[in-house]
Amino acid sequence: MDAIVLAGGSPEDPLAARYGVPSKTLAPVRGRPMVEFTLEALRATPEVDRIVYVGPVPAQGLTPAPDAVLPDQGSLLANLESGLAEARSPRVIVASGDNPFITPEAVRDLLERAPEAALVYPIVPKAAVEARWPGMRRTYARLRDGVFTGGNLILLDKALFVRALPMARKIVALRKKPLALAGTVGWGVLLKLLLGRLAIADVERRAEQLFGMPMRALVTTHAEVGVDADSEEDIRWFEGEDARANGS
Repeated sequence: MDAIVLAGGSPEDPLAARYGVPSKTLAPVRGRPMVEFTLEALRATPEVDRIVYVGPVPAQGLTPAPDAVLPDQGSLLANLESGLAEARSPRVIVASGDNPFITPEAVRDLLERAPEAALVYPIVPKAAVEARWPGMRRTYARLRDGVFTGGNLILLDKALFVRALPMARKIVALRKKPLALAGTVGWGVLLKLLLGRLAIADVERRAEQLFGMPMRALVTTHAEVGVDADSEEDIRWFEGEDARANGS
């Protein structure tokens, strides 16, 4: 199976600007570009045969080295499209390059438990994140099934998902037009979300209606799936945990 690492970004991102790098995914974490931890976790996952990297590469290269390197296309969706065009396997795992917390165990859990669908999106209960990193700030959604944060891994059926790209482009294009976006997603869905009555099954059903193919959420207690490093504070969480693991 191929894995796609999305490592693009803007040098104007606060974390990137702080360290003078073209993307926050190259910000130093324990003396290494942050994205190397994602590459390391994927390389240590037996099911992953090939890594496609989309984004800037530092002058010294990356360790471990990806199998294919593509330039940043300027947006998340464009980078995903570029990565999918390069990927060779029918199903691909997509990982964000700003998650130094990710582990091979978390990747394998997704691959082993994923249902058959065009897209499988892991979500993490707030309780799992809080148990591991009490007080860490994350964005959560309160659903009827519980309180969750979204994951930084996605499993895609390449051929099926390519058919969903036109709707994905439409939704991205409407992101700065809240009323139009709400009309596309559905006012009933948004009202249920605001009232805490929206269930995971409701989200799956609406996504299937919008994109014309099955999309499923997968609840995982691997807390590292639901976190990323958007700030120096997030990096300190990771470095502090790493130091404790090494007894320092």
